[in-house]
Parts: sequence; structure tokens; C-alpha cells
Amino acid sequence: MKNIPHNARLYVVAIVSTFSSFTVSAQQQQKQVTNLSQTWIGFNSLFRLNNKWGISADGSYRSNQFFSSDYYSISRVGINYWVNDDILLTAGFGHQWTAPKIKGWHTIANENRLYQQVLVSSKVGRVSISNRLRNEERWQEKIVADTNTHVSVFTDRVRYQLMLVVPFTRKPYFPSLVVSDELMLQMGKSIVYNTFDQNRSFIGLRETFTGNLSFDIGYMLVDQQKSTGYQYERDHIFRVFFLYNPDCRKKK
Repeated sequence: MKNIPHNARLYVVAIVSTFSSFTVSAQQQQKQVTNLSQTWIGFNSLFRLNNKWGISADGSYRSNQFFSSDYYSISRVGINYWVNDDILLTAGFGHQWTAPKIKGWHTIANENRLYQQVLVSSKVGRVSISNRLRNEERWQEKIVADTNTHVSVFTDRVRYQLMLVVPFTRKPYFPSLVVSDELMLQMGKSIVYNTFDQNRSFIGLRETFTGNLSFDIGYMLVDQQKSTGYQYERDHIFRVFFLYNPDCRKKK
């Protein structure tokens, strides 16, 4: 250190001290987890118009506990392109209405988003496997003191989902086991401590009414990291989603 100028030594000491203070501060913030119960009801549809093109639409309502209060609602529409029967590309638009979480507040936060998606389907024996990769550009309204600031914060979110559908028997109308996991990572100027956004795990049953109408019912666990980095929300969810996937191609 003798050959290092005095100002440089002071600069190094300042950097080390600052880094140490940040480290101590981070260590003092212990992980906090808030457990909540919710109910999600949704409808997903995929209309295949011909060998290459189709339209998708979905919507869901998500409430706290068993419909005791609003959590948020979301709807999406998309244009689909089949590369082949196993690879589906989608691009679309979505809108989300988020209810305030602070007691006494009433202002709804709106969110607009664009999304691009690739879905790869396959089978191993009788087990159906789907891999879904989705990218979302999100514009979320900023609410301050129960007032809409009319300022939108932009973030980008990447989602990867793996889903398995395992039939119990060969009978078409007997329930199948559904297991899935989805990881979400986000980026943007406002994202500092929570690049990890959330993880969604689901286990349940799929019951088929007809060849193109079915529903999933089961339990979903969501672990979400808040913007502070040390606060987490753990949601225990009763989920029911209806699936309607008509094939409009002419039968030969």
C-alpha cells in the first residue's frame, strides 16, 4: 500500500465501507412471508381455423379467500400459427384489472400487455407433455394514495411452464392427473431486488366433457417476491379452469 497514492487509498476504503454497509443492511432484512388463500376461476379457448391459423382467448377472475374480495381479473386474445401439429406460435394482447390491496382504497390499477409465445407439445406413452415459453411486455399503472397518477411503469417478463397430463386409464372420460410448474422472471428499470417474480405450481384433475370441452380443478401454490427483495407472498389457491378447444377444420 506504500506505493499507492493517499487519495486512491481513501477511495478504496470508501468503496469497501459502502459495500460492507450494504451487506450488513441486507443481512438485517430477514425474509418475510405472508400466506394468503385465493380462488381462481378461468376460461381458456383455442379455435383452430385451418391447418396453420387460429385464434385464442382466455379470461379469469381471481379473488381473495372464497370470493370474499377482488384480487384481479385478466383477459387475453391472440393470433395463433401452427408450424406443425406439435409447435404453436402465438402473439396477442392482454389487459389486467388489479384491485387495491390496502384497506380503504378503491382505485383499480390497469395493466396493458403484449405477449409472444411458443408452445411445444409431445407425448411419451400416454403422458402428454407441453413446454410453454412466453414473453410479456407490461405497462402497469402507478397508484399513489388511492389516486391514479396516469403514469405507467414498463417491465418485461419471461415465463416458462412445463405441464404433464397423465391419464389414469384408457377411458376417454375418466379424469387425468395434471401437474405443472411455471417460473417467471422480470426485467426493467423499476426492477431492483426482485428479478425473480414468482413461481406457480399446480396439481389437480382434468375432466373431459366432450372431445373439445374439459376443465381442470385443483390446488395451486404461488410464491411471489415483492419489490423489497425480502418480502414474499405465498398464495394457496383453489383453481378451476374450463378449456374449450374446437377444431374448425373440415373433416375429410
